[in-house]
Amino acid sequence: MVCIEEITDIRRHLHQHPELSLQEYETTRFIIDHLEKLNIEYFTPLDTGVIAFIRGNAEQTIAFRADIDALPIDEHNDVSFKSNVPNVMHACGHDGHTTMLLALMKEVKQLSEQHSLHYNYMFIFQPSEEANAGANLLIRNFDFSPYNIQAIYGIHMMPDNPEGEIAYRSNEITASATEYRFYIDGKSAHVANKEQGYAASNALIQILNQVSTLQQFYLPGLNRNIVHIGKFNAGEAINTVPSTGYLEGTIRTYSAHDLDIVKTKMTEMAKGIAMTTGCQVEVAFTEGYPPTINHETLEQRVISAINDAQITPVHNDLPYLFGEDFSFYAKVAPTYFVFLGCRNKDKGYIHGLHHNQFNFDEKVLINGINYYLSLVRSYEHERKMGNQ
Repeated sequence: MVCIEEITDIRRHLHQHPELSLQEYETTRFIIDHLEKLNIEYFTPLDTGVIAFIRGNAEQTIAFRADIDALPIDEHNDVSFKSNVPNVMHACGHDGHTTMLLALMKEVKQLSEQHSLHYNYMFIFQPSEEANAGANLLIRNFDFSPYNIQAIYGIHMMPDNPEGEIAYRSNEITASATEYRFYIDGKSAHVANKEQGYAASNALIQILNQVSTLQQFYLPGLNRNIVHIGKFNAGEAINTVPSTGYLEGTIRTYSAHDLDIVKTKMTEMAKGIAMTTGCQVEVAFTEGYPPTINHETLEQRVISAINDAQITPVHNDLPYLFGEDFSFYAKVAPTYFVFLGCRNKDKGYIHGLHHNQFNFDEKVLINGINYYLSLVRSYEHERKMGNQ
């Protein structure tokens, strides 16, 4: 039986001691302490994060994942368990994700002591979701293939949905996230002889205008895409022709085809603007997270598990446009990622993800744990019936 007091203590400890991406040393130690108390096998393929493994009488494995890092945000909640670390906060619910997975792991361990399990179960406490694509780092540094993983499941807190709901959607559920940067090199000159220079500002203005039209003229109107300009600058002094310029932004899309269109157009744009302005213009892309794809074959099991846990399933008609590195686990096995509602207006839990007042009632974590347990029971029951 999941104990709400224990769940609350774990979550609040994690919340008070947040750590940034790839710096989650104390968080990892905290998780390992739990594993060792329960005598659970584990692996540490990276400096932070840990993979736990409970062996059953099986060659196949079901996996669950939680991310453990926090954000560079100064917390503005007035609570007894406020972050002890200045400018670092669990503002995205990863303290809740980790708590749910620790609780699930304890329950599965108890099941394994009562009878032989029909599957192996893996619990991935992954570092660095918020930066550096920790999931991809983990996949590169740990060989998942011997474990014959059949499915990987994940949960994310969602303040847009009320407590008591889980939002799901097969196929695309979150967007890809790709960063782009334009670098402009012009030629400086005194303003009195401006015709002798190549103004980086001229090139920058054209980039701004053309990037702003990509969504309108080149992408399908029915698809949800974002081509966002986040930062730009040019120039050195008030009386000189600007010799350098810079612009950066992000592309969010759940269509690989649409992403290719944007990247192609930006590359063509750089070449064309260089020709017309005399400046050198280059564009570079930093590949972020691919879209998270929920495998259709897992949908019915997910819906049944949500219902069995007495939670309301809510189907999302459209994907979210934020990125999530759970997407990388599709390289390993079929995946399914859901969103656990935590909004409660009466209690003031109304702030969005990455907000400095994001918070939730720990009781909602019981919903996530029960959903996970329903998945485990469905696999165990299915294999048990198949063996009869």
